[in-house]
Amino acid sequence: MMKTTASGKTVEEAVNKALAELNVSEDKVEVVILESPQKGFLGLIGTKPAVVEVTVKIDPITEGATFLQKLFQLMNVETTISQTERSGDFLFELTGEDVGVLIGKRGQTLDSLQLLVNLVVNRYGEKYVKVELDAENYRERRKKALVQLAERLAAKVKRTKGPIRLEPMQAYERKIIHAALQSVDGIKTYSEGHEPRRYLVIAPGK
Repeated sequence: MMKTTASGKTVEEAVNKALAELNVSEDKVEVVILESPQKGFLGLIGTKPAVVEVTVKIDPITEGATFLQKLFQLMNVETTISQTERSGDFLFELTGEDVGVLIGKRGQTLDSLQLLVNLVVNRYGEKYVKVELDAENYRERRKKALVQLAERLAAKVKRTKGPIRLEPMQAYERKIIHAALQSVDGIKTYSEGHEPRRYLVIAPGK
């Protein structure tokens, strides 16, 4: 955290000195007055300067984006990060020729990166902020694929009258399938096992 202490004849002068040292504008900092200026006898003897502590405000979202940029540089991956705010949460969209490396098998690398950036972002703020990480619209494409898979397997369960176990998947992916089949007659879904090997079952239901 960048901060400094400065003094001056007035609070304004002390703050301006600190801003110059930190090379930031006043709207980017928090100011604490440690000592107010005091005039001495007859305004001359014993005059005390104003002392302030100036701290640069940390923007958690900027910190998260910076973390990813540095990480991608270490990975030698050229990627552009765009940010979108949605009802207090944020979407980081990754674009570039190498984003396939960042997605990984069935989105596992992307999920790991999302976990890391959420840890970085929420290290600073008091209020929890959710950051979703996406790459070339992978999340939506994956959602459509899961819904199609769910519908296909549900039809098979109806034909065979037997349950089908899916391979282990992330909780949010299981949730997509649950939601896709919750209103399908004759089908029920439930999860079994323990993370990270927890899986979903599609079975005959009422």
